[in-house]
Amino acid sequence: MAEKVVVGMSGGVDSSVAALLLKRAGYDVAGLFMKNWEDDDDDEHCSTRQDLIDAAAAADVIGIDLEAVNFAAAYRERVFASFLAEYSAGRTPNPDVLCNAEIKFKAFLDHAMKIGGKRIATGHYAQVRERDGKVALLRGADAGKDQSYFLHRLNQAQLAHVLFPVGHLRKSEVRRIALEAGLPNHAKKDSTGICFIGERPFREFLNRYLPRKPGPMVTPQGRTVGEHIGLAFYTIGQRKGIGLGGAKDGAGEPWYVAEKRMATNELVVVQGHDHPLLMRRSLEGLDASWVLDQPAAGTAHAAKTRYRQADTACTLSRIDDRHIRVDFRDPQRAVTPGQSVVLYDAEVCLGGAVIAS
Repeated sequence: MAEKVVVGMSGGVDSSVAALLLKRAGYDVAGLFMKNWEDDDDDEHCSTRQDLIDAAAAADVIGIDLEAVNFAAAYRERVFASFLAEYSAGRTPNPDVLCNAEIKFKAFLDHAMKIGGKRIATGHYAQVRERDGKVALLRGADAGKDQSYFLHRLNQAQLAHVLFPVGHLRKSEVRRIALEAGLPNHAKKDSTGICFIGERPFREFLNRYLPRKPGPMVTPQGRTVGEHIGLAFYTIGQRKGIGLGGAKDGAGEPWYVAEKRMATNELVVVQGHDHPLLMRRSLEGLDASWVLDQPAAGTAHAAKTRYRQADTACTLSRIDDRHIRVDFRDPQRAVTPGQSVVLYDAEVCLGGAVIAS
């Protein structure tokens, strides 16, 4: 009897091709569409209904059944509550990291096991490699689409049941396969972020859930140069939307957010893209999570502090319980509390931590 694999189908081309490839490989494939948000899913900015239609159309062409499951309550409890708490504390969280760990590879995995699935699969651009009874997480073959950064909190129990069928392919190859197979979503535009924000203005969305608490914008020397609308609405390194022109001090350079002082409700702003207060040679990370074994202190690695950032050389200089310190060879710009620092050895994703400072 063929092994049953449940594929998380989002309506996009990547997950559809993942299901197609598994079907061609002889697996017993079932599709599952996850509904993770329902507060305003009839809003013009959220495409849930169209995504379900697209997933169903692709499943029909592939010749598999598709089930729609509502994980909205779990998402609100496990992901969105943390999202709001982090912003309220002045940090800038990455909800996609938490969604993968708590929903796509936990709630989804649990459901798949209940309906007889032996494994789950998604359209993520990442790879897994089994060796000596353990599973390593590797970057996707398409460097421009690699999503291992978002998957770094997955553990061995999760990875042992996961397949990434498109991880060894380039995006152009995925679209070609979809076109040749007649999948109706072969040219569908990639999604741009989490559904509950979608294409809407981010401040408009956040203002529904967090109160505005205006305060002063100040220079590092303490001079007030403007007023902010609430520290939660800004992120380190931000330029657009600050509301300051470039000539306040006559220097003509743009202003950037450099620090949030929660105790005094002050937003510290500086002029110049590479101002010293925007550059960091080290960071402290909390809640560290390792895919395989915990690396040793003093070891050299590559790191990313943002998804689209190029690798940067670093040393994991301290590990204390789940608290780490990372020292960079070159100064890094706009290291942001709440985001994730993710460590790599070549193609292997080791894990990471939430940036604390």
